[in-house]
Amino acid sequence: MKNSSIIPIEERTARLTILIDPRKKAVFERLCAEEDLTSSQVVRRMIRAYIEERTGKPWSPGGEAHTESGGRGGGAKRRSSRS
Repeated sequence: MKNSSIIPIEERTARLTILIDPRKKAVFERLCAEEDLTSSQVVRRMIRAYIEERTGKPWSPGGEAHTESGGRGGGAKRRSSRS
């Protein structure tokens, strides 16, 4: 029995490193484990949902890498560096 809601795995990967509060990380990892998912799987799912929400288009692995606004997410602001 084939599930039509399965999304194909992208062929290439890139690393995304983030800094997060250790307590928040621990809770996040525990919640992921309760769903038998890795934290990477959940983060990829959240990123995909964000891309679809911002572009208004369903994500596909072979889709465009940038939005029509030049890849900046429709007016995203850069944070200034810390002093």
